Amino acid sequence: MRVTLRDIADEAGVSMMTVSNVVNGNKARVSPETIERVRRIVAERGYVPSASARSLAAKSSRLIGLLVPAADEDSMMISPHNVAIAGQIERELRKRGYHLLLRGIAHPDEVTEALQSWSLDGAVLLGFLDEELDRLTKATIGGVRVLAVDSYSKNRITTGVRADDFAGAKLAAEHLLGLGHRRILFAGPAFSDVGVVHQRFEGFLDAFADAGLTWDDSLIETVNTTHADGLEVGRRLLAAHPRATAVFATADILAIGIMEGVADSGATVPDDLSVIGFDNLDLCAYVTPKLTTIAQDIGEKAATAVRMLIGAIETGKQPRKAVTIGVDLVERASTTRPRT
Repeated sequence: MRVTLRDIADEAGVSMMTVSNVVNGNKARVSPETIERVRRIVAERGYVPSASARSLAAKSSRLIGLLVPAADEDSMMISPHNVAIAGQIERELRKRGYHLLLRGIAHPDEVTEALQSWSLDGAVLLGFLDEELDRLTKATIGGVRVLAVDSYSKNRITTGVRADDFAGAKLAAEHLLGLGHRRILFAGPAFSDVGVVHQRFEGFLDAFADAGLTWDDSLIETVNTTHADGLEVGRRLLAAHPRATAVFATADILAIGIMEGVADSGATVPDDLSVIGFDNLDLCAYVTPKLTTIAQDIGEKAATAVRMLIGAIETGKQPRKAVTIGVDLVERASTTRPRT
């Protein structure tokens, strides 16, 4: 049976208000002897304060929603990047006394339902298309403070945090160009004129422009960022693009699938094809060959997102500008000079 505040008060011979004050650290009007007695009984009885009661008293649920797109037939956690950042966001929230509520969104209209069905203090929107975020209004979010991760939406109510996607892709292309590659394939999802993949594509092209080179726009594979799709592309890549010597994949999990598919086709990485990814997930150091990639600091991105969101909740003011997290090249064994 759950031990209640009244049980502790009766055993200690004090009022429920006194117990509440001790439990919540309000000790100004409580004697040291009473504090010690109440604490001892709390420990002995295994009393845990009711989160719902605390929420009512503080007029705050201490609940933060994490909303992630999810197709009906797929897991919302299919992206290793989403898994990694969700874990880091939960860790940062826990340190601040908040709790995470994870929700998959199969259709953009469900965002409103998710935000308004729970007593959320705020929500992080992870992985949504900019056009989906652009449609959100103060009415549709029901007054809940929201913050977007990995977005280039101009919607002020979703101002958030992202990696420097342009600079990261430019670093990837510069690395391959520096090794002597010229026929470099770009592999990633379909994209519009805004968003994460668009920024990575523009950064990729900018490296060619800076080098005084023209990229061959036939060297592109539009593909979902999953291991299975990468595997399929890798198996036919060198047959479809026989002169390609390198590939930049917009996500590590896609790059890893491509490497395995290339191996299945009888070729080798990096001797026949150099491969570089984006994210620097832990997986990069475990595959063979180890994956060269663009590292974004997921821990810093999560901490920044949580800090910005909690600040908006506590001050009532949405951040004015998005924060961009820097990136670095991590060179491993999956890239080398092309065969002459």
